[in-house]
Amino acid sequence: MYFHNFFLKSFRLLLFPFAILYGLGVQFRNYLYNKGYLKSIEFNFPIICVGNLSVGGTGKSPMVEYLIAVISKHFPMGVVSRGYRRKTRGYILADDLSTAIEIGDEPMQFHAKFPDVSVAVCEERLLGIAQILQEVPHLATIVLDDAFQHRKLRAGFNILLTDYSNPYYHDLFMPTGDLRDQRTSSKRAHIIVVTKCKATMIVDEKEAIIKKVNPLPFQRIFFTTLEYATPYHLFDKNNRIQLDATMEVLLVCAIANPEHLKDLLERTVATYYQISFPNHYIYKIEDIHKIEDKFLSMHHAHKIILTTEKDAMRLYKFKPVIEHFPIFVIPIQHQFLFDEQINFEKSLLSYIQHYPSPPFFLA
Repeated sequence: MYFHNFFLKSFRLLLFPFAILYGLGVQFRNYLYNKGYLKSIEFNFPIICVGNLSVGGTGKSPMVEYLIAVISKHFPMGVVSRGYRRKTRGYILADDLSTAIEIGDEPMQFHAKFPDVSVAVCEERLLGIAQILQEVPHLATIVLDDAFQHRKLRAGFNILLTDYSNPYYHDLFMPTGDLRDQRTSSKRAHIIVVTKCKATMIVDEKEAIIKKVNPLPFQRIFFTTLEYATPYHLFDKNNRIQLDATMEVLLVCAIANPEHLKDLLERTVATYYQISFPNHYIYKIEDIHKIEDKFLSMHHAHKIILTTEKDAMRLYKFKPVIEHFPIFVIPIQHQFLFDEQINFEKSLLSYIQHYPSPPFFLA
């Protein structure tokens, strides 16, 4: 649970009765699906689902990007997302005219970084899959973004993410904790990835976590750390800058958990300030003025505005207003620990290559 201070922790603990009621509802819904009273549909097609048991902050977007980078080298693939907080409804296949307002910030990010990969959004994942397969029939696989709780659909390969600092096996149901699904739902995962680990994690700690997860025989557990790349200018990707101890930074972000990024700035730059918004927030012109005012009030000679790639998708539309400001975007990616990247990729590609055989994992 992300308890940032004593008062927040106390308040969330007071909501424990509501967490019990929420948990009972989740367990009853899962019971209906597990017993077959509610039906799940499985496509005769290799579908990979990426998700978590908690609300946000586990690194789903960079994991989807990692999967795209790996799979698209070998197979034509598509991505289907809900398109959270977009201002449209129904099925949309991203094209050159798409915007974050139309398809959502994360799908827009996928489309911008991988323009040759088919990216679609649809609230109903079943309809989204059927439609993208009709429009792009040559696809060999589809990655579902944030669909682990979407029980109407049974994916053939489930990748479950959990945050090292907030693992699902220690968490509680919302609103006391961050769980939106019960812990035992982890049994539906084929791969469990513990994300945001310390880069210096030792084998003993790895084994201790595996013991707590207590994986089923067919499950594999991997560990990753988040690695930040060199920031690039929002409107000129060839213009890059190194973060250093001479720099003053205004961090602007609307993400679920910015703690990892804040830790980086605390270690790297002279001073930083932060303007935060709710996750998937849609920026308004008043917010841009607020950001400008704060930046202009900073008196350091070497100062920049720093934001995330997801936020960049929503800020880009304000180009005429902000293009004269030094706004830089910091990329992020998963780095596998213990030299297990190859095993992860082999497991992933083997599922697609050998479909419809059951998934198997290479040592």
